[in-house]
Amino acid sequence: MTITVRRDKSGLMRHIVHVREHSIPVDAAVAGGGEDSGPDPHDLYDSALGACKALTVLWYAKRKGIPLDDIEVAIERDATDERKGHYRLAATLKFGGDLTETQRHELLAVAGKCPVHKLMTDVQTEITTKLADGVPGSAA
Repeated sequence: MTITVRRDKSGLMRHIVHVREHSIPVDAAVAGGGEDSGPDPHDLYDSALGACKALTVLWYAKRKGIPLDDIEVAIERDATDERKGHYRLAATLKFGGDLTETQRHELLAVAGKCPVHKLMTDVQTEITTKLADGVPGSAA
C-alpha cells in the first residue's frame, strides 16, 4: 500500500494525505507557519495510537460478547523531552455499557496490545527516503 502526501496550495503549509479512498488534510499550527486547518503530523501519529486502541478493544469486545456500548480514548502528549529522545503518550479509556470490573480490566489489557502500540514500542522501523523522477502530479 502506498500513502501519498501532496501540497494543497490553498494554504500556506497545508497538505492532503491520500490513504486508499480517503483524504486527510494536514497542516502546521499557526506558530509553525501554518493555518491550523488540519492535524499536524504529531497529531496523526498520536491519533493512530488512540484509534488503534479503540478499534482493537471494540473488535475484542464484539468477539467475546462483552457488552461494550461505547468507547472513548484520550491521548495525552508530553513532547517536552522529544529532542532528548523521550516522547510520552498517555492513553485514558472510557467505556460505556453494562460492564463488570473484570471486563473493564480485561478490555484495558487488550488496549495495551493493539498493533500500533506494539509498533511504537516493540518494532524497529526502517525508513528510506529517496528522490523520484519528474515533478509532483506527473506519472513519472
